Amino acid sequence: MKNNNTVIIFLLMLVVAAFASSSFFTERNLMNVLRQSSSVGILSVGMLFVVLTRGIDLSVGSIAALGAVVVALMAQTAHPGLALLIALLVGAGVGLISGAFIAYLRLPAFVVTLAMMTVARGLALILSKGQPIQLGASGQIFSDFAAGYGLGLPYPVIVMLVIFAIGGVVLGFTRAGRIVTAIGSNEEAVRLSGVNVRLYVHSVYVVSAVLAVIGGVITMGRSGVGAPSIGAGAELDAIAAVVIGGASLMGGKGGVFGTLLGVLTLGLIRNVMNLIGVPGYHQEVLMGIIIITAVLLQYLSSNRAK
Repeated sequence: MKNNNTVIIFLLMLVVAAFASSSFFTERNLMNVLRQSSSVGILSVGMLFVVLTRGIDLSVGSIAALGAVVVALMAQTAHPGLALLIALLVGAGVGLISGAFIAYLRLPAFVVTLAMMTVARGLALILSKGQPIQLGASGQIFSDFAAGYGLGLPYPVIVMLVIFAIGGVVLGFTRAGRIVTAIGSNEEAVRLSGVNVRLYVHSVYVVSAVLAVIGGVITMGRSGVGAPSIGAGAELDAIAAVVIGGASLMGGKGGVFGTLLGVLTLGLIRNVMNLIGVPGYHQEVLMGIIIITAVLLQYLSSNRAK
């Protein structure tokens, strides 16, 4: 099984969590872990598609903030559904711009998305005037959704799982998914076979941006405000989840199951550190050490496989 290391890392973190705190396996805490992981999980699906094409998207956190701010502003005067639709279109527009520079002008994805990260965050700050925007009565539906349950799971978790399921079907059972993976493995061979590689590369950045907006809106619902600070550092969590899940930053390797385990592993790590009272600044150091260790294990396993 190609996700062996990911499964082992995840199970190891479960064992550590069980010994670290007797509160870990309570229903309330487990639901909290899932709910807190949902936004990053949604972003990670989009990041996986981008990484499979040998790309990177550093702008997802900022796009999440922009989407949240747009929804919070629009919901004050428009129907919440229309506000969400406009935010999704804004996200798609951002992805179209980034993808065009990367796919058609062949600019480095790192540089383009780094620039878009700054632009999107700046737009969020401008629109919100640097202040959190209260959702108000008309936007209460987003908070109710983020706090609600269905089928025994929080609604944000259901959304995350549905998006993972759709991503899995696309990658595993459709021509488009197979092409996305093949582009990362050998772009030239795919191009010579008559596939419009640029179109597919362009599309994955649109998908990533749209999913970033969804993740941002869910975070907004949980906090009750559309803040321009939403999603700060989320791009790094999404990349870490994808890599811990067994994807290669060189493209052509990765899957939704491994990415989901990567997301849950990050959620477990943060939750355990909170339960045992690790100070915030220390958490960042420990998180970095754990992530690099997990990535190193994946790298060593990949080299042995070769």
